[in-house]
Amino acid sequence: MAFKPANNIQDLQYFGEFGGVNPSISDSSTYTFLSAKTMFDTFEGNADGCYLYSRHSTPSNLYLGEALAAMEGTETATVTASGMGAITPVLLQLCGTEDHIVSSRTIYGGTYAFLKNFIPRFGIDTTFVDITNLDMVEAAMTPKTKVLYCESVSNPLLEVADIKGLALLAKKHNLKLVVDNTFSPLSISPINLGADIIVHSLTKFINGSSDTVGGVVCGSNELINDLRNVNSGAAMLLGATMDSLRAASVLKNLRTLHIRMMQHSYNATYLAEKFENDGLKTVYPGLASHPSHKLFKSMMNEKYGFGGMLTIDVGSLDKANALMEMMQEDNLGYLAVSLGFYKTLFSAPGSSTSSEIPEDEQKEMGLSDGLIRFSIGLDADIERTYKMMKVCMKKLNIL
Repeated sequence: MAFKPANNIQDLQYFGEFGGVNPSISDSSTYTFLSAKTMFDTFEGNADGCYLYSRHSTPSNLYLGEALAAMEGTETATVTASGMGAITPVLLQLCGTEDHIVSSRTIYGGTYAFLKNFIPRFGIDTTFVDITNLDMVEAAMTPKTKVLYCESVSNPLLEVADIKGLALLAKKHNLKLVVDNTFSPLSISPINLGADIIVHSLTKFINGSSDTVGGVVCGSNELINDLRNVNSGAAMLLGATMDSLRAASVLKNLRTLHIRMMQHSYNATYLAEKFENDGLKTVYPGLASHPSHKLFKSMMNEKYGFGGMLTIDVGSLDKANALMEMMQEDNLGYLAVSLGFYKTLFSAPGSSTSSEIPEDEQKEMGLSDGLIRFSIGLDADIERTYKMMKVCMKKLNIL
C-alpha cells in the first residue's frame, strides 16, 4: 500500500485542555513533581509521561515531533530551535574522535561549514563526494566511517540522491544514512527508501511563513532517547531547544503543508518549462532534461510534485544581481535567502547560502557565478508571474 504522509498528519487527533481543537500550549520552563522520588526517576530517564525541564522536552514540542514522525514514517522525532540545531547534534551523537563521515559535496552552506571547519576540532574528518556517483561514494568509505550524509535534493544544485542505492551501501558498510529532506517534504519519504535518520529545517517549507527557525530529527526511539539523554545526549546538552509557542505555531502550519507543496510544485514546474523553452539553462527535477528526473520520479509520493526549488544560470553575477533587483522592484518576490515562503524568494547562492564553500570548490561542483536559486511561491496566477519575469529578462538582454 502506498505511503501517504499527509494522511498520517491528518489522522493525528489532539485535544486542548478545555476541549480545544488545537492542543494547549505548555508555556512553562520547568514542571512540578508530586514526589521527590518521581523527580529522581525522571532525571534517570525512568519516568514516562513526566516533564522535567523545557530543555529536555515539553508537551507542545512532543505534539509537533509526533506529527513530523508520522509524516516521515519514523518511530519518533525531536524538535530543535533551528535546522542546524538538528543536524549538528545528530552528527556529534553518532561520531567521536577519529571517526569519519562521507558527505555529499553539494549541501547547505552551514552544514558544509560545520563538517569542513568545525567538527575537525573534535578529530572527526569528512570526505565530500559527488553523491550521484555510488562508486565514488563507496570508494570514500573507510573502516572509520560512521555516517553517510546527504540531502534528498541538494542545495543549491538540485542534485537528487539515490536514497535506495545509498541505503544499500550504508547497510553493507554498517553506517547510518542521514538524509536532510528539507527541500522535498511529502514528495520524498527517505525512511521508506532505507534511510536511518531524517532531518529537516522546519524554517522552510514545513513552517512556510518565514517567521521562525526550527529543526527536527526523525528516527528510531533508541536514537531520539540517546539524543535526549540528560547525561550524554547531544540534543539535550547542546541546548538548541525549540520554544513551546513556536512549536505550536509550526504544528498549525504543518496542517496545510500538502496544499502548499502541490502549489509550489505546480508553479515551479510551469516556470521551469517556460524558462527552458526560452533557452535559459534551467535545472529542475521535474524537467526531463534533469539527469535525475527518472530517479526522482521513482522515489516520489503521489500528488506533491517535484518541489518548489529551481535554478537558472544567467551567465554572470552582475546579470544575476540586476535581474534579482529588478524582479524585487516589480514585486515578483524578494531578494532573500531561505525558501518555502508564500512569495517567491531568489538569491545567488555562490555569494549567499553557499558562500561558506571555497570558490574553487564551487566551480568544481558546477556552482557558477550566474546561478540564481528560486524558491517559487504560491502565486495564484503563475502565467502572469512568468510574463512579468520575462519582461525583466528582456530588459537586461538575458533573453
